[in-house]
Amino acid sequence: MNAQQLSTRLMRVAAHVPNDSVVADIGSDHAYLPCYLVLNGKARRAVAGEVVKGPYESARKQVKLEQLDDEITVRLASGLDAVLPEDGVTAVTIAGMGGPLIRSILDSGKQRLAGVKRLILQPNVHAKAIREWAQTESWSIVEEEILKENDKIYEILVLEPANRITGLTQAEFLMGPQLMKEFSPVFQEKWQRECSQWKKIVKSMEATAETAEINEKKQELLEKIKLVEEVLHGENT
Repeated sequence: MNAQQLSTRLMRVAAHVPNDSVVADIGSDHAYLPCYLVLNGKARRAVAGEVVKGPYESARKQVKLEQLDDEITVRLASGLDAVLPEDGVTAVTIAGMGGPLIRSILDSGKQRLAGVKRLILQPNVHAKAIREWAQTESWSIVEEEILKENDKIYEILVLEPANRITGLTQAEFLMGPQLMKEFSPVFQEKWQRECSQWKKIVKSMEATAETAEINEKKQELLEKIKLVEEVLHGENT
């Protein structure tokens, strides 16, 4: 992977960035995504934010290598602290982290999202945390995508500010309203995998001494299994 040829996952993230955007890529690593967006004319300018010194230096080198110093600013900062008002950012990308961490980044930097018209978020796990944040903070889920790459399954959530939010069901929070409707083979595979894993955990819990904490966790898993199996079974009948 490089700035000219992204992974399938990052190519799909890039596909959801509106043309002529000013993009902030948070947790940018080597800055491949912002470089790609500018090189391909999708972004006019970009900010690459990194909280870790090593990846920050890698991003700086990559931007210099691509001769994009005038178009891409690399900042060593935590989360959305990389975004300044004068940047005029219109789109934010956060890819390759867990859903709860992405939610925490969005929560901590809410005031820096003023003027942002689109969030393109790619959680590796627990996308539910992002859907819950969107509901609480009045962002609408305008697009969802699920894809498989190297035997890993990823979700992409695209959010835009909304005046009115339609409430989601528990199944929609967990599995994604649009992904449930599309009911793709990858979606089915993901949730069959999850159910299988949860059932193994429940079985192992049954072999351990009962405590209030274990019983609570077991009940939570059984409810999720029921929820998912109802969706998988309901769509197939």
